This record gives sequence, C-alpha cells and structure tokens, in this order.
Amino acid sequence: MTGTDGARQELRLERLIPASPERLFALWTDATQIARWWAPDGYEAVVHDLDVRAGGRWRIVLLQAGGKMAAMGGFFHVVEPSRRLAFSWAWEEADGRHGARTEVTVSFEPVPGGTRLILLQQGFDSKDARDRHLGGWSASVDRLMGLGREERQ
Repeated sequence: MTGTDGARQELRLERLIPASPERLFALWTDATQIARWWAPDGYEAVVHDLDVRAGGRWRIVLLQAGGKMAAMGGFFHVVEPSRRLAFSWAWEEADGRHGARTEVTVSFEPVPGGTRLILLQQGFDSKDARDRHLGGWSASVDRLMGLGREERQ
C-alpha cells in the first residue's frame, strides 16, 4: 500500500516483505547493503556517512550514468534495532547548503511470513516534492523487497 496525505504533505509507504525484521533492519543500517537498494531507477547509491546511532550523521550520494549527481543527508533521532529508525532528511544544494528538511520514520513490524515495513516521511514543503519522493521510495523499497526475499532462499 502506498499513499500521500495532501493536507499534511505526508508520504506513507507500506509493504509486506518475506524477511525477518532483523534482516530488513540490517539492510537499512549497513552501508554495503544500502548501496544495493537505496536509489531511484537509473541511479547508483554511494554511502559517504552512516553513523547509525541517535545523533549520528548519514549522507548518501546518488550517481546517474550520465554524470548527474544528487546528495542527501541528515541525522538519526531514533535507532531501535529491528523495530524502528527515525531520521532527518535534506537534499544538499550545489553550494553545500541543505534544502528543506523532512522527517522519516521506518517501522519493522513482525507478521506471519515476514515483516510489515512502514515508511512515513513528513514535512514536505510541496505536493510535488512529496510525489517525487514517493516515486524514489517506491522504486527503492521494491529493490529492498527483492533483497529481503534472498533471506528465504
């Protein structure tokens, strides 16, 4: 299930993934694993910082084959292994300044046959920004689902 809330400029993405919460949490918190799934279609993710603890910084650069580059980063607020991650998110401008900040919470709920992953991103300054993130997250989480399934094989 995927959705957006126009009144609050909020994005919610939910998937049932046939993998344990521990496996999915590891895919979100290991730089090598993140590089395998965290990018919209046509991009490659390069993890520059990943200090997975409350107050720890994260930074990922997306590279496109044609040379286009986009960087994002923020700070972790909540790290509850195999249960929940919460972090800030901001795109980096070409001059090094950060764009509008949003807040992301990812929950890993054990269910029969795997995990219900719920991603909530709040604080968008426009519907257009929210919708672009929805497209990127949808593609990324679809790849994440494939990696999660590898655990079952």
